Amino acid sequence: MDTRIDGARLGGAVAIVLKGYPRLSETFIAQEIRGIEQRGVDLRIFSLRRPTDRARHPVHEEIRAPVAYLPEYLYREPLRVLRGLVTARSRPGFGAAARVWLKDLIRDPTPNRIRRFGQALVLARELPEEVAHLHAHFLHTPASVARYAALLLGLPWSCSAHAKDIWTTPVWEKREKLASCAWAVTCTRCNQEHLSRLGPGGERVELVYHGLDLERFPAPNIERKARDGTSPEQRVKLLCVGRAVEKKGLDDLLASLARLPSALHWELHHVGGGVELERLRRLTRRLGLAPRVHWHGPLGQVDVLRHYAAADLFVLASRVARNGDRDGLPNVLMEAQSQRLACVATRVSGIPELIEEEETGLLVPPRDVDALANAIARLIVNPELRALIAAAGQRRVREAFSFASGVDRLASRLRPEANVAPETARSCAPA
Repeated sequence: MDTRIDGARLGGAVAIVLKGYPRLSETFIAQEIRGIEQRGVDLRIFSLRRPTDRARHPVHEEIRAPVAYLPEYLYREPLRVLRGLVTARSRPGFGAAARVWLKDLIRDPTPNRIRRFGQALVLARELPEEVAHLHAHFLHTPASVARYAALLLGLPWSCSAHAKDIWTTPVWEKREKLASCAWAVTCTRCNQEHLSRLGPGGERVELVYHGLDLERFPAPNIERKARDGTSPEQRVKLLCVGRAVEKKGLDDLLASLARLPSALHWELHHVGGGVELERLRRLTRRLGLAPRVHWHGPLGQVDVLRHYAAADLFVLASRVARNGDRDGLPNVLMEAQSQRLACVATRVSGIPELIEEEETGLLVPPRDVDALANAIARLIVNPELRALIAAAGQRRVREAFSFASGVDRLASRLRPEANVAPETARSCAPA
C-alpha cells in the first residue's frame, strides 16, 4: 500500500522510463542518467524493451540505478499484466487513466497503443513506493507509458523530447502530453520553438542542450598528419558515426563520395548498426567504392574514440526522412569536435546551433550531393583549413555546450518537490 500525504507519495526517488536500455546509440541518455545520479537524485530505470546491443559503454557500468524491464509484448507475460489490471482497478486514478487511454485508442487504434497501457498497468503496480516522480525519455511511447502510469498513481511526470519522437508524433498527441506533464525539456532551439507553438502546455518546454561530458571525451593527445589526398601515402581518412537509418543520409554521403575527383585518395570508416547496413553495402559496391569504405558496425565508446583519433575529417549527411523523422543535435558532432576533428554536416534541425558556417565547420543543404562532395573535397585537399576549423570547433564545444550546466538543471527539476502535474492534480482533486 502506498504511503501518501494529500495524494502524493512520500519519498524522493525518480523513475526514468526509456524505450530501451542500455543502447549504444543513446550514450547521451546514459551520461545524463549518471550525471543526475552524481548530483544526488535517487533513480530507478524502467525500460520498455530489453537490450539488443551486445556491447556496452563504460558509463553503463557506472550507473547505479536498478533496472526493470516491462513486458515488451503483453501476451508473453499475461500474469504480470493481469495483476497490474486488478491492482489498477482499485486505484482512484483508474477512471481518469482509462478515459485518457480510450480517447487515445480511438484516434490511434493500434496494437502499440494497447501495449503501452498494459505496460503502464505493470509499471504502476511494480513501481517502488519511494518513487515520487516519473520522467520519460522521448515524447512518443515512453511518454505514453509514463503518462498513463502517472494518472493511475496520482504522480507528476515530465519528459525529455529529442528528435524522432517529436517529428513523428501526431500534433494532437504532442499537445495533450505537453498539457499533461509537469514540464518538458528538449535539446535544440528548433525543437523548443516547434513544441512551444503547440498551445497550452507548450510554455512548459525548456531548452536544455545535452552537452558533452568532456571527462569522457578529453582533448586528444595526438598530432594529426597534414594529409592532403594527393597520393596513397597521403590518403585522408573520413569518419561517419551514426545508425544506418534514412535520416542519417548515408546514401547521400556515398553518392557524394562517388563524385569526388578520381585523383583524390581517401577512405571512409563508418561506425554504427542499423537496418539499412546491407542495402548501403550493396550501394557501395554498385558505386565502385567498396575498396574504400569500411563498415565497423556498432562499437563501444572506447573503440569509437580510437576511430576519432585515427580520422582526419568527420562527415554527417543528416536529412529529414520521409516520415518526418530527423536528427535533433547529433551528439556525434560534439564528440568529433571535442576530438579536434573538422566536421562537414548539413543544415538540419539543431546542427546550425552547434556548427557555425566557415568557422567551426562546413554546412551544406541536406540531400545536395554535389555541395556535400565539394565541401568534402575542399577539406581533403586543405589540411591547414581542416586544422583551423577543428581547433575552433573544439573551443566552441568546450565553451558553449557544457554537459555540467544541462545536468545541473535537470537534476534540480527532477527533485520531486519541484514538480506539479497539471493533469494529475486535476484528476486527483477532491470532488
